[in-house]
Amino acid sequence: MPLSREASQMLLRRKIALAVCATAITAPVLSSCGFNYATDQPYDPAAGTNNRDARVDVLAAVVVAGQDDRGTLVAGLANNDDEPISLTSVVGEGLTAEFDPIEVPASGYVNLADEEVHVEGSFAAGDVLKLSLDLDNGESVALEVPVVTNCDEFAGFDTSTGEGAESEDPAYSCEYAEHEGGH
Repeated sequence: MPLSREASQMLLRRKIALAVCATAITAPVLSSCGFNYATDQPYDPAAGTNNRDARVDVLAAVVVAGQDDRGTLVAGLANNDDEPISLTSVVGEGLTAEFDPIEVPASGYVNLADEEVHVEGSFAAGDVLKLSLDLDNGESVALEVPVVTNCDEFAGFDTSTGEGAESEDPAYSCEYAEHEGGH
């Protein structure tokens, strides 16, 4: 039996209403599609500092310290150039860092954790050091680098307190303080 004209129009209105509702519900989801996907963006999960302004990217830079006033600079250096570039010095106010130049191969990567760049000065865990990493191509990379303890994910990275290193400063403890009493 065919539908009456009124029933046919009512059925058509319901279909249109359902289509509009379905579009309204899916619009927020579909509007997130497009360009500049979050998965296309650089992401370095780290407590460290990143700088991508020079030909050599400095990634996840931290100073790992086992005690006050001495630590090891840990970072990744990624060379974006067709020629090798060397890290020649690390400079900071009141800080010294002695090491032989470290070459970063053309289009290559160096992990400073393997290079033993020791930093000395007046600092403690929790401080942020203003450092400048100087390269042999004339560029300088300015960073604000956090000082972290030689514990947990950074355990073993501070090589500045090895044999021959003399210090009266006590080493940082990696143990959590026991909570006494109360809640």
